[in-house]
Amino acid sequence: MSQFEDFIEVKGARVHNLKNIDVSIPREKLVVITGLSGSGKSSLAFDTIYAEGQRRYIETFSAYARQFIGGLERPDVDKIDGLSPVISIEQKTTSKSPRSTVGTITEIYDFVRLLFARASDAYSYNTGEKMVSYSDHQIKQLILENFNGKRINILAPVIQSRKGHYRELFEQIAKQGFVKVRTDGEIRDLVKGMRLDRYKTHDIEIVIDRLKIDDTVDNDKRLTESINTAMYHGNDVLLIIDQDTNTLRYFSRKLMCPTSGISYPNPEPNNFSFNSPKGACNNCNGIGTLYQINEKKIIPNETLSIKNGALVPHGPEKNSWIFKQLETIAQRYNFKLSDSWKSIPQEAKDIILYGGNEKFSVESKTLGVTRNYKIEFEGVANFIENQYKSAESTSLKRWAKNFMDKVTCPVCEGSRLKKESLYFKINHKNIAELVKIDIAELAQWFNDLENHLSKKQFKISEEILKEIKSRLQFLLDVGLDYLSLNRSSKSLSGGEAQRIRLATQIGSQLVGVLYILDEPSIGLHQRDNEKLINSLVSLRNIGNSVIVVEHDKDMIERADYVVDIGPKAGRHGGEIISIGSPDELKTHHTLTADYLNGTKAIEIPKKRRSGNNKFLELKGCTGNNLKNISVKFPLGKMIGVTGVSGSGKSTLVNETLYPILNAHYFNGVIKPMPYKSIKGLEHIDKVIDINQSPIGRTPRSNPATYTGVFSEIRALFAKIPEAMIRGYKAGRFSFNVVGGRCETCKGGGLRVIEMNFLPDVYVECETCQGKRFNRETLEIRYKGKSISDVLNMTINEAVDFFEHIPKIYKKLKTIKDVGLGYITLGQQSTTLSGGEAQRIKLATELSKRDTGNTFYILDEPTTGLHFEDIRVLMLVLNKLVNKGNTVLIIEHNMDVIKTVDHIIDIGYEGGKRGGKIIAEGTPEEVMTHPKSHTAKFLKKELKINP
Repeated sequence: MSQFEDFIEVKGARVHNLKNIDVSIPREKLVVITGLSGSGKSSLAFDTIYAEGQRRYIETFSAYARQFIGGLERPDVDKIDGLSPVISIEQKTTSKSPRSTVGTITEIYDFVRLLFARASDAYSYNTGEKMVSYSDHQIKQLILENFNGKRINILAPVIQSRKGHYRELFEQIAKQGFVKVRTDGEIRDLVKGMRLDRYKTHDIEIVIDRLKIDDTVDNDKRLTESINTAMYHGNDVLLIIDQDTNTLRYFSRKLMCPTSGISYPNPEPNNFSFNSPKGACNNCNGIGTLYQINEKKIIPNETLSIKNGALVPHGPEKNSWIFKQLETIAQRYNFKLSDSWKSIPQEAKDIILYGGNEKFSVESKTLGVTRNYKIEFEGVANFIENQYKSAESTSLKRWAKNFMDKVTCPVCEGSRLKKESLYFKINHKNIAELVKIDIAELAQWFNDLENHLSKKQFKISEEILKEIKSRLQFLLDVGLDYLSLNRSSKSLSGGEAQRIRLATQIGSQLVGVLYILDEPSIGLHQRDNEKLINSLVSLRNIGNSVIVVEHDKDMIERADYVVDIGPKAGRHGGEIISIGSPDELKTHHTLTADYLNGTKAIEIPKKRRSGNNKFLELKGCTGNNLKNISVKFPLGKMIGVTGVSGSGKSTLVNETLYPILNAHYFNGVIKPMPYKSIKGLEHIDKVIDINQSPIGRTPRSNPATYTGVFSEIRALFAKIPEAMIRGYKAGRFSFNVVGGRCETCKGGGLRVIEMNFLPDVYVECETCQGKRFNRETLEIRYKGKSISDVLNMTINEAVDFFEHIPKIYKKLKTIKDVGLGYITLGQQSTTLSGGEAQRIKLATELSKRDTGNTFYILDEPTTGLHFEDIRVLMLVLNKLVNKGNTVLIIEHNMDVIKTVDHIIDIGYEGGKRGGKIIAEGTPEEVMTHPKSHTAKFLKKELKINP
């Protein structure tokens, strides 16, 4: 067997900071790539191995196809052998569209739609009877059997239960040569000018033929023709009436109710999709919710008069056209604008809110003259609704939303589908009922389904059921049994979204594939981590290679093979410092090994802070799955909010607490989830939220521009005497603005050379040699360095260089303090790792002046961080708390949880079974809780045996 059938051989990798490394990664094993944040893990796994795998796949397309896809850049590597087809699962957030649900992301809903289209039974929404459908031959046979020897009328239904006079329809029917129609149960001759009462609902059928059924050949032929004609005019439905007994019987090629005659189109998967016009409810367009005007928000205080601002959207009286209209309405209905809203007649209220057109005259008592007035008023509520529906400006839409409530669609009752789609059932359940059930129960329902299907149904659905069950099983394997298929992807936590993507990929059960995962344990509680690792192990066992970029201790210890990259980060990393099994790794003297074997550890504080005895008290939180909980956040401490994935941590902190604080201190517009009250806002003076969203994602964004330090540096260069003599302003030193930048490369420093069918090549700009600025700009020097030299400095060098400029020094020092001293000021944001980008964000916030009463919220700040990076981060956060600030961290990482002062543990499980506060207190107090999942793992960390 050749060497590269057992190994993926990478030779001479030089992407980003990798130092021409050679590495052999065993195939069909679980391999973890670890190392400090920024050491080059993602550069090796994604930018080298995955990029090359993807490029080779695209190279298999024809040259014609490739010109539409666009070439992929060849990674900077000498060669890679033994590469399988590659699938990557990266740190991406899920779609924020209201149409995206757990069912659509995992594709389970697509299979369920197919199952309902092919194997469901249709029922009438009028009578509840099972619908029937026949072929033309079956219809003929049934008529011959049931009406033999009887006189019958064959009719084609054209109108069912609709209002109108239908004069034009009768004329059209007459022109086609028919002489009789049946209207509302009565057969009548067609006469010229015939019409019905337009305000009543009618049923109209064309009388196609009247004949006696017998066995003659002529009769057979005539019956066949009549059936075809009736089907053509009746849209695949016909009606037979026995002339003697007047009994009715409907027949249809489509699904049809045998009693009432209503018919459904034959079901297609689209009929069950809320994203298709064929299946979506017409009232809410398949969203399931609507925004409706709430009169109480327009007139919150009925004791006020219109003059004093009873109508909140328009405020107190002004000299405007609207108030002139209101004055006219007041004259018409005999009230004054100074009267309270309560005392205004109901008719006038309706016109003010919902509009009207009316002409009237008023006689002046003093002058004895009659004046004519005309009211043409849109109505305040109608105006708001129209702004919401048709305004192009988001701020206008947001303004309109303030006076509306989000309500469940009254037509589909939140099911998102048309009425007909809900009357297709399998084992007494329609598709909307199935998607509401949690996945554990749903999997059970599908397992039992075989016993409730007919032979024919089972044969049709066998393959579909296999697909649905395997996908559901994988969701169960990664611990998502509490979700339902109709759960909106917007409301998923980071951990849930990551595992759903995993389930989608791994649910396909491919073999011989190389999977590359980017920190799949992000946002997972230690309890769920075990399930995740088992899923990856089973993926390996069926014959796949799995490479995981990870810092998690459990994952590293369960791996078959570990590649440790270092020794430091950035330009001081990019080398393989240790390679082998986890046990071999522990014997090496690397930072990772030191933390794994216990030589180094993140210290547990000797004493927990007592805080400042002030509290922020939030009561009655009921958003998403929260069970009317009340929480006290002690101020002046480091608080950890813990709990399994989906238990309600993000709902409590990011969707309830943060919007309340943001609205209070900065007039934020995000609406908090429902809550009753909050106390203690006077004890803090601002809130800062540092979340997981990436910093700038264009090559022109860099740490200097993001943190704002580049503006200060440009201002400094503009004050240099030479720059002032030349009249250079700060804009001259920007590589994004015409003037100071090199125009050949537009300030990029690189030029793209298009190679048609080959990948684009980036070459250093020959005019500026990659310096981004023109010659005149580069002549301005500060302490002998040009603006380009400054951008190429590492943060460590820049801290010493700008030591005497406080504004610049403070910002740079903060970036250094969060452990990013190795990156350069001008490094492109796109080349920063996830952990680095988050810490730049943190540094930007930390460099702002803190007041000692600031409330910091961090959502999983350890994402992408190595043990050593976490230690550095905790030092920075502890400094903040020591100054009197409060730091609240949503976290699963035990290294962080064991060092906080106060834990709020939410659980017990995720989804419906979560949303309660289980335990509160110091880590030592919480770990004694018998039912808390966090307590179990906290005991291990605090080295206290149960």
